[in-house]
Amino acid sequence: MRDAALDKKGEDFTAIDVSGRTILADTFAIVTGRSKIQTRAIADAIVEACAAAGTKAAKIEGHADGTWILIDLGNVIVNVFTPEQRQFYNLERLWSEVEKRQATGQ
Repeated sequence: MRDAALDKKGEDFTAIDVSGRTILADTFAIVTGRSKIQTRAIADAIVEACAAAGTKAAKIEGHADGTWILIDLGNVIVNVFTPEQRQFYNLERLWSEVEKRQATGQ
């Protein structure tokens, strides 16, 4: 999956371990594409690579718009963003704050 994203020139690939913090998935993968066309190409490459490895995407959202594409692979959710959307939603900060709250019992 990571290699497929990087082959399409995806930038700033990050994987966040969210196991034990949400029932949605064990890992959130985040990658940036410079344009809507590139985010679609990255998403398509990820879906194709996963299918070749025997994992079918359960759901793909946002492909038509291309600013934030979400690929549900079961235990992994892949988020492909344009730079503006990634900065706006800032999932890395969001999940690090959840981790801090859980560590302090808040």
